[in-house]
Amino acid sequence: MNSTKIKSGPSGAPVRTLFYGMGYIREEIERPLIGIVNSQNEIVPGHMLLDRIAESAKKGVLMAGGTPIEFPAIGICDGIAMGHEGMKYPLASRELIADSIEAMARGHAFDGLVLIPNCDKIVPGMLMAAARLNIPSVVISGGPMRAGFSNGAVLDFNSIMEKLGSYKNGTVTEDELEEVALNACPGCGSCSGLFTANSMNCLTEVLGMGLPYNGTALSDSGERIRLAKMAGIKIMEMVNKDIKPRDILTMDAFRNAITVDMAMAGSTNTVLHLPAIAYEAGIKLPLSTFDELSEKTPYIAKLSPSGTHHMEDLHRAGGIPALMNELSKKDLIIKDCMTVTGLTIGENISEARVRDYSVIMPIEKPYRSKGGLAILRGNLAVDGGVVKESAVSPEMLTHTGPAVVFDSEDAAVTAIAAKKIIKGDVIVIRYEGPKGGPGMREMLGPTSSIAGMGLDKDVALLTDGRFSGATRGASIGHISPEAMNGGLIGLIKDGDIIDIDIPGRKLSVRLSDEEIAKRKEAYIKPEPKVKTGYLARYAKLVTSANTGAVLSID
Repeated sequence: MNSTKIKSGPSGAPVRTLFYGMGYIREEIERPLIGIVNSQNEIVPGHMLLDRIAESAKKGVLMAGGTPIEFPAIGICDGIAMGHEGMKYPLASRELIADSIEAMARGHAFDGLVLIPNCDKIVPGMLMAAARLNIPSVVISGGPMRAGFSNGAVLDFNSIMEKLGSYKNGTVTEDELEEVALNACPGCGSCSGLFTANSMNCLTEVLGMGLPYNGTALSDSGERIRLAKMAGIKIMEMVNKDIKPRDILTMDAFRNAITVDMAMAGSTNTVLHLPAIAYEAGIKLPLSTFDELSEKTPYIAKLSPSGTHHMEDLHRAGGIPALMNELSKKDLIIKDCMTVTGLTIGENISEARVRDYSVIMPIEKPYRSKGGLAILRGNLAVDGGVVKESAVSPEMLTHTGPAVVFDSEDAAVTAIAAKKIIKGDVIVIRYEGPKGGPGMREMLGPTSSIAGMGLDKDVALLTDGRFSGATRGASIGHISPEAMNGGLIGLIKDGDIIDIDIPGRKLSVRLSDEEIAKRKEAYIKPEPKVKTGYLARYAKLVTSANTGAVLSID
């Protein structure tokens, strides 16, 4: 249904009178109605300035002959939610965002949508809504913040988390910690490294749902405002040509997104979000696709937390179009995919050139011949586990050590702070998966504390939960099946020997079949951690991490 069916003719008079009551004139009502979905708020740095984007997108819609109508979407800051019970909500909010946009768009028969996110779960939530609704949609993100700087060092959000670990370890003072806190985030925008928000904003561009440079143009730049105006113009072109998200979100588009993800070692959370978006588009995107493409995609852009460059450096070097053009030299990009520009990916990137080969490496001289993420399997992760291989120290690519088991992130953080973890240990944090958490909390606290204490080259961390895009080290997440779903991770005991072989893509625990059977027989499933409210409903419907942690009514 489009707006014409509800607002035109005598039968549309009741709708028109409500619009008249709001001050709309007949000419505005007769134009295509474009929903401007604005997730601006005053609690998320990446969203603080989104009103600027919304106003600019509205101008674009007006210039192109449409009527922009703004409505809100929620957004949670992962950094502020980190390390406490609030972290159960960000991933679960992804579904709330998609559901609320569906309700507003269907309830009011919008002809098209301009979707304005910027941070971790809001970007995939809006893309999921676009795929589900399948009405013309353009995503225009708010853009990354600039990197921070203090005492000769370039900083980002990960800097303060690791400095906190050093403070707890007694190697920096409180004043030194506060100095980093004052400078790590110098302004508004999505955090400046290639963490989850910027990974997803870049991949939105690759998928074809955002304009070129959507992922890298800085939040405080005139270029970002121009992109927002152009997004408003392009949505009208899409409405007029009836170009819909499922025309764009094809399997080839997802393969392009995974390829770029591997080439720049994006956040491990992309392995949750891309399958979830694909699910809404009616496409099955198995973890095996990530491994398949990782095997043949060279790693050519090394950004924080894997390297020292930040989003402003990638943008200056030519952004995602230049990176894709470089990959296309080895025929790694499928060029005939449609995009919101009305052109194909190949046409969008044809003139893009790398302007700084110290940021985007030549395709013939990559950092490594394989992609930045790896999918591990074994008896401990039958359905897979995910690690950012590019951020793992060479010493930890293979590791064998005793398990130190915790039934929650909080218990692990307490033990790490009390210096109960020693070199060689394999920390296991379970019952933090989509169902067991519930909500699959990110665990930047444990990983940054380990790094801050100088143990990231000696200690591994496994979990059925997930990690922040800012995480580095041998941190293996998304272990499936999760403990709450009967996964072997729920049966591990302190001292069990765990074998990690990241190059070999293996993760296993040294237990005989007989011992595993014995433990299963004695196992008592714990009570749900949350029994009321949204999270209780979410836990009953959410699927495994290996399928994108989507909600299923099957």
